[in-house]
Amino acid sequence: KILNIKTPIVFLTGKTLKEDVINGFKNGADDYITKPFSIEELLLRIEAIIRRTKGKYENTPIVYKIGKYSFNSQKQELMFDDKINKLTAKESELLTLLVSYSNSILDRSFALKTIWGEDNFFNARSMDVYIAKLRKILNKDMEVRIINVHGRGYKLVFP
Repeated sequence: KILNIKTPIVFLTGKTLKEDVINGFKNGADDYITKPFSIEELLLRIEAIIRRTKGKYENTPIVYKIGKYSFNSQKQELMFDDKINKLTAKESELLTLLVSYSNSILDRSFALKTIWGEDNFFNARSMDVYIAKLRKILNKDMEVRIINVHGRGYKLVFP
């Protein structure tokens, strides 16, 4: 069974029997694709799921612990020592993505497509500015860092 209902699941399978497809959906799949498949079709299916699920859980208050910080993604507030730092929508979206990939790599292109809608030079520069702002905001806890992973993306590291 799927434990995190917020994570969309696409099954990639060689099984094509009706019972196998039904079993996949019963076990939490949002979509499926059978082998052989084209990368283009897989990417389009993933983009469709992201469009359908984006904002689906926005009314659910979620508070993350990031080291000594508390981050309320719905209210767009980052709290440290009872001081609340109000984040912009983009800062909040980016921090939410970073937290969801905490201690692992958030792919730069995926972040750009998820938050800005497309991966291009101007959006990439904009994201770099927001990463710098988040680093500055998170600098009160020395154990929390956003590091660059050359050629791949970013990693939010905290204990």
